Amino acid sequence: MDRMRFNGLDLNLLVALDALLTERNLTAAARNINLSQPAMSAAVGRLRTYFKDDLFIMRGRELVPTPLAESLAAPTREALLHIQLTISSREAFDPAKSDRRFRIVVSDFMTIVFFRRIIERAAREAPGVSFDLLPFDDQPDEPLRRGEIDFLIFPEVFMPPGHPKTKLFDETMVCVGCRSNRQLRGKLTFETYMSMGHVMAQFGKTRKPSIDEWLLLEHGIKRRVEVSVQSFAMIPHCLLETERIATMHRRLALHFAKTMPLQIVKLPAHLPAFTEAIQWPALHNSDPASAWLRGMVLAEAKRMRVSHGS
Repeated sequence: MDRMRFNGLDLNLLVALDALLTERNLTAAARNINLSQPAMSAAVGRLRTYFKDDLFIMRGRELVPTPLAESLAAPTREALLHIQLTISSREAFDPAKSDRRFRIVVSDFMTIVFFRRIIERAAREAPGVSFDLLPFDDQPDEPLRRGEIDFLIFPEVFMPPGHPKTKLFDETMVCVGCRSNRQLRGKLTFETYMSMGHVMAQFGKTRKPSIDEWLLLEHGIKRRVEVSVQSFAMIPHCLLETERIATMHRRLALHFAKTMPLQIVKLPAHLPAFTEAIQWPALHNSDPASAWLRGMVLAEAKRMRVSHGS
């Protein structure tokens, strides 16, 4: 785009374009940026005139972007984020007065054993701060690149490149079954482990395997999965009163064993420990609010490593 044409563009229209590309619906996009529907329709008309392209085609109630509109999506979002973060980085961040809402992709395992500590501490130190804890996306690098999420808390081995990250703590896997499961009494052999039915968690639209499945497959071990569930927390409930077993995070297994009739045994196949880490968009590196929450997360992770020796 040449300089003259850029100077002729009302930059407020980029906000409207970004909302339309995100929502793919005129009414929802207008609501997103607090515009009336007639005002949003007018913005669409001005955008079409400026770019000399339809930008969106109606298909039912959905706005389908043209190839030009698709090509504008990433640079538009990045330009708006740069402006927003440049402004916010110049402002002092006061946690006690902030109403910032953080969007964090995190598993139920990490929520239960770790992130609840952050929620508890934030309730005391920053009562106006809130959190959206989101499920895993099949392509976590996309929301990171677009700055649509503040943090990704994930096994480090799965983290996309190109964005800053840091270690939280190491975790190991154990075998878990119902307390009445007779095959878990005594030492569990590899042959018995492989002969039993397993419960496993899978995630996203493509049902991606969890870290335990990935580690096992890396060692050439393929289990007979009889039950597949949507979250780690559902696994123990599917073991009760059955002969099935699961390979689970040690911390999560210990958490559920406090209130459920579970038994935890050592895995017959050695799986290495893996690292849970936190990652954030490169665009957010100098954002004071992001830096504040990172500091809290890292302090709690250090406290956990000291108390658990990992």
